[in-house]
Amino acid sequence: MKIAIVGCGVVGSSWSLVFARAGHELAIYDRTPAAAAAALDFVRAADPALAARCRIADSLADALAGADYVQESAPERLPIKQELYREMDALVAPTTIIGSSTSGFPASVFTEGLANAARCLVAHPINPPHLIPLVELIPAPWTATETLDFTRALMAEVGQSPITLTREINGFVVNRLQSALLGEAFRLVEDGICTPAEVDAAVADGLGLRWCFMGPFATIDLNAAKGVSEYCANLGPMYYGLAKEQADPREWTPELVAAIEAKMRAQVPAEGLPARRKWRDSFLAGIVAAKREIAGKLGA
Repeated sequence: MKIAIVGCGVVGSSWSLVFARAGHELAIYDRTPAAAAAALDFVRAADPALAARCRIADSLADALAGADYVQESAPERLPIKQELYREMDALVAPTTIIGSSTSGFPASVFTEGLANAARCLVAHPINPPHLIPLVELIPAPWTATETLDFTRALMAEVGQSPITLTREINGFVVNRLQSALLGEAFRLVEDGICTPAEVDAAVADGLGLRWCFMGPFATIDLNAAKGVSEYCANLGPMYYGLAKEQADPREWTPELVAAIEAKMRAQVPAEGLPARRKWRDSFLAGIVAAKREIAGKLGA
């Protein structure tokens, strides 16, 4: 299958590795040639043999010519996406599917009125997609069922873990879940209950150990002898009370952000962030490999 990568920042480069690793032929394009070259270098650094599956396209038309699927990862600015999709609409074949990596825009705001709108959708990865497999598939109101089916099958084939939303919703699923946790995390720090490091420990050494292999519903289903119904009967009132307490949306003020920034930089100085990101990626790769090995022995 021929894949076009349009937009070669961090996410686009990571997508290039995902598709090359799965054996597909890639045309890589970015308006900034150096960005396309960096994406190819990223694939080459992971496995020199995979770079042979990738070529840098001379133009957007060159990248899209004969493409079965396009993964668009252009900058998160709506006017840029709208203009790009108008350009692609005039160039793609009538069978090409286009998935957007956008983390916040619904596909409807940049595909409305396009001739090929039925073959466009959001395919939002969790960064970096070559290490974290989840992909959120979100249709616009006019996205064809066949488009969703094709993209879901492709994502599973390349080793990702797709989930399909029934309709567009602000923030999709992952960002909404993360928003709830971050909102409470900032409130706990702002109210002086605990430090940023202690919030991180509560997740990394507590909740996150379960969440890395089972989600919140599966977790509570096992936390009561008779399953989720018993858990909800026992603890539902407490969580309802907490929900009313937590219905307290607050801005992340400059003063609060500065205080948290100071504590985070005390842990990892700014100049140490690139090395810390490499540590994170290596840690992630080890966790994903271990998770797959354990799931192979015990089952999912």
